[in-house]
Amino acid sequence: MPPPIRLTTPTIAVIDALLAAAADNPPWGLSICRDADLGPGTVYPILDRLLNVGWVTTRDENSPHPGRPARRYYQLTGTGRAQAHAALQARRNRQQAYRPAAEQ
Repeated sequence: MPPPIRLTTPTIAVIDALLAAAADNPPWGLSICRDADLGPGTVYPILDRLLNVGWVTTRDENSPHPGRPARRYYQLTGTGRAQAHAALQARRNRQQAYRPAAEQ
């Protein structure tokens, strides 16, 4: 069983980019980098971890544009989407539990 996903700030940014994408228009790697405002050296390892735990699927572009490599599109699986929402909600709940009463 793969280890659970750590919800670091960069991981949350990548998940948010995946959650924001329309089902009929999945993002590709560099568009996720742009949307998450992170570099490829950060984004691609996160995407690999999400792929390894089954949160994400990929597919390659059918007919790449001449002069550039084929894009790899990333999409949350049904399970991945549910687990991402649950993990983000659990994180918000933990943060609220530690917030002083005056801030709530």
